[in-house]
Amino acid sequence: MSVESIIALVVIIGLIVYGIAIYNGLITAKNRFKNNFAQIDVQLQRRYDLIPNLVETAKRYMKHERDTLEAVIQARNQAQGAAQSAARAPDDPKAIQALIGAEGVLGGALGKFFALAEAYPDLKANQTMQQLMEELASTENRVAFARQAFNDSVMEYNNQREQFPNNLIAGPFNFREAQRSKS
Repeated sequence: MSVESIIALVVIIGLIVYGIAIYNGLITAKNRFKNNFAQIDVQLQRRYDLIPNLVETAKRYMKHERDTLEAVIQARNQAQGAAQSAARAPDDPKAIQALIGAEGVLGGALGKFFALAEAYPDLKANQTMQQLMEELASTENRVAFARQAFNDSVMEYNNQREQFPNNLIAGPFNFREAQRSKS
């Protein structure tokens, strides 16, 4: 074997090892953002579990606001379904967009609910309602923190995916652009 052949073989092996390192780095970044989405999912599930208790407590006081209460539960169920779909495929931009849309609807329904609850002083003074509202506010803060961590990891993944020479590996191995979550 000539010196040129050995050098060519070493270069080829080096390029293969470098390509494997790029691929593994992309896998690590992808798994990191998937794990960070799982943290969002945990907090969203916590919120979804609180909402029926909140509505049940409010039903005793807000008998004439049945449509609003049903809208909150319906929005919660749609958001929960979208969250389950997104949890199965956090790297699917359509699933993340559907979750963002469903969360927007739920946020609007909860906003209307809270605005109406202000008109019921007995409900506002109810100990269970106050506790549920505090838990919900705490959960919202956790969701926001988890979304920030997710968005940071998505940005890191997308940056790695788009950088040269990583993009030469990302394209053929179908590393798709990840969708950030809206706050």
